[in-house]
Amino acid sequence: MISSILRMVLPVLVTFGLGWFCNRRKIFNGDGLIGLKSVVGNITLPAVLLNAFLTADYNGEILLTFTVVFFACGLGLLAGFALRRWMAPYGRFFPFLTTNFEGGMLGYALFGLLYAGQTHVFATVDIGQTTFAFTVFLTVLRATGGQKMTKKEVLWQQAKNPVLIAIVLGVALGVSGVGRWLQTTSAWPALSSLITFIAAPTSALILIIVGYQLSFRRELMAPVLKTVGLRLLVMAALLGFTALCVFSFVPFDKPLFVAMLLAYSLPAPFIIPLYANAAEDGEYISTTLSVQTLVSIALFAGIAIYTLG
Repeated sequence: MISSILRMVLPVLVTFGLGWFCNRRKIFNGDGLIGLKSVVGNITLPAVLLNAFLTADYNGEILLTFTVVFFACGLGLLAGFALRRWMAPYGRFFPFLTTNFEGGMLGYALFGLLYAGQTHVFATVDIGQTTFAFTVFLTVLRATGGQKMTKKEVLWQQAKNPVLIAIVLGVALGVSGVGRWLQTTSAWPALSSLITFIAAPTSALILIIVGYQLSFRRELMAPVLKTVGLRLLVMAALLGFTALCVFSFVPFDKPLFVAMLLAYSLPAPFIIPLYANAAEDGEYISTTLSVQTLVSIALFAGIAIYTLG
C-alpha cells in the first residue's frame, strides 16, 4: 500500500518541488513561465478537457451533479460575502477565495494520478464549477474590482479561450452522441492516442508552473492562514452538501466521491489575479493561493490513502 501511495503522491511532490527549484535557481525566467503557461493553456490542457468531456457519460447523474455543484459554488460565494467582515482590511476579494476550485490547472492533473484514464469522472464534478466560474463568478468579480471591459469584450475574450472552446466542443460532441459514435469507429484508437499524447505533459507542466509561482510574505501570513482556514470550513460544508444531494438520488460511486473530495480540497481559481484589478490586495491573493495549493497537496496524500482503501 505504501508503494501505491508513493506512486501517486511522490510525482506531485517532486514535480512541484522542481517548479520551486527552477525559480530559486533561475533555470527559466518570467518569460519562460509565460511560455509554459501558454503551452498548457492553449494546447495540452484543452486536449485533456476535450477528451474528458467528449468521453463523459451524459445521463441523469451528470445533470444532477452539475446542478448541485453549480448551486454549491453559489453558496460558497454567499458564505464569503457573509464572512468577509472578519477579514478586514482584506475583505474585498475574500468571497472569491471561498468558492469554486482550480480544476483546470490542478484538479485534472491530480485526479489522473488517482484514476489514470478516468478524467471524465472529474469532469462530471468540474463542469458545474466551470460554468459557474465563467458566468456568475467572473461577473461578480468584475463588478467588485475586475478589469474594465464591456460585456461584448468579455464574451469575445472567452469565445477565443482554447480551454472554454475545448469544453464546449467536448460537451457538444458528448451530448449529441457523436463522441460515443466516434469511439466505435476504426479511427478512434489513432485519434485517442493522438489526444492522449498531446495531453500527457499537462500534469507535470502544471505542477512545475504552480511550484514556480509559490510566493510568501511573512507579514501576510496571519490573514492568509485565516482565509485558508475559513475556506476549508466552507469547502467541507459544501462537500457534505454535494455528496448528500447527489448520493441521495444515485448509488454511491467511490471514484465520483473521490472527485468531489479532490475538487473541494483544491485552491480557489487561479484566474482571480488575471481578472481582478486587485491593486494593494494582489499580494494577499497570490500568497493565499500559494498556501491553499500547499494545503491541497497535503490533503491529496490523504485522498490517495482513501482511494487505495
